Amino acid sequence: MPTKKNRKILRAAGIWGLVFMLAGCSLLPVEEQELQPPLVEPVKETLTIYEVKRSDIAKGITGDATFVSERMHYLHFTESGARLVALNVKLGDKVKAGDVIAETETSDLDDKIRLQEIAIEKIEIGLKQELQNKPADDPALRIKALDLESARIQMRSLQSQLKRSRLVAEVDGIVSYLDPIKPGDEVTAYEDIVTISDPRQMKLVYTAAGPNDLAGVQIGMDASVKLKDKTYPGKVVQTPMSAPPSGNKTADEINAKSVVLRVEGLPADTAIGSHADITIVTEQRAGVLVIPRAGLRSYMGRDYVQVMEGESRKEVDVEKGIVSATEVEIRKGVSEGQRIILDN
Repeated sequence: MPTKKNRKILRAAGIWGLVFMLAGCSLLPVEEQELQPPLVEPVKETLTIYEVKRSDIAKGITGDATFVSERMHYLHFTESGARLVALNVKLGDKVKAGDVIAETETSDLDDKIRLQEIAIEKIEIGLKQELQNKPADDPALRIKALDLESARIQMRSLQSQLKRSRLVAEVDGIVSYLDPIKPGDEVTAYEDIVTISDPRQMKLVYTAAGPNDLAGVQIGMDASVKLKDKTYPGKVVQTPMSAPPSGNKTADEINAKSVVLRVEGLPADTAIGSHADITIVTEQRAGVLVIPRAGLRSYMGRDYVQVMEGESRKEVDVEKGIVSATEVEIRKGVSEGQRIILDN
């Protein structure tokens, strides 16, 4: 039988064993609890609904137009390579017919012309003296006459060179275009340097990005012209199809994508370069089914809309008519009152 002392020892040993056992348990990894994914509420789709209605619709052209002269004179040199020595006008200057607008280098051409004038005068004097002393059929007179003709031909050639070296205004007007060329630059043949416009006769010109943007515009169509917060009636008098060839490359390129309007009742202070807002209606219909352009969808040549029926939607093929900047005429496929989904 264990003694009282032994019993104390066994009790102490049991207590220490329990302590070590608990300490050992604390060293074991604690299994973490698996986290659940957060609950995400589904995004609720927001639809924009439009009810098909009857309305008037029109399409046409709107834009900024400029008043220009009906009579414009384009100045350019006919030969390349010469250097510009003088440009005698600025944009907006008034000029008169005969004014020298620009000049290229001529070296000693002026001196050559003066010397040729002297030579012609001397031959003419000699010929008059010969006529007084010799019969008309004398060969010497014939030689003098040929010398005079030759000298005059040379003079015409020199004068032609001088003319080609100068740009001269042929009409009274205002400088409405000026090339950025500077004295010392070489000129290019037939490249317009100056445009002179007659301010007494004006027309309103709208120039589009390309000819296709003017589809549907015809001569005689009415136009609305807004100038300085007032509206004036206008009429189309020229389209790209009716523009006559001008013989000027730049003008012909502009005419190929422009419409010209005649405007009535313009204020007296309207000047070349003034701007006006124009509207030309090319097609219009009244009381037709119309939807916003955002409601029409197209894919691979197919035009369709999405129609709401209760809580569901379906695609319906349609036939479109007039298409304006914001609306579309629907000729077939939907009826008045149907609800369609707009493309957001």
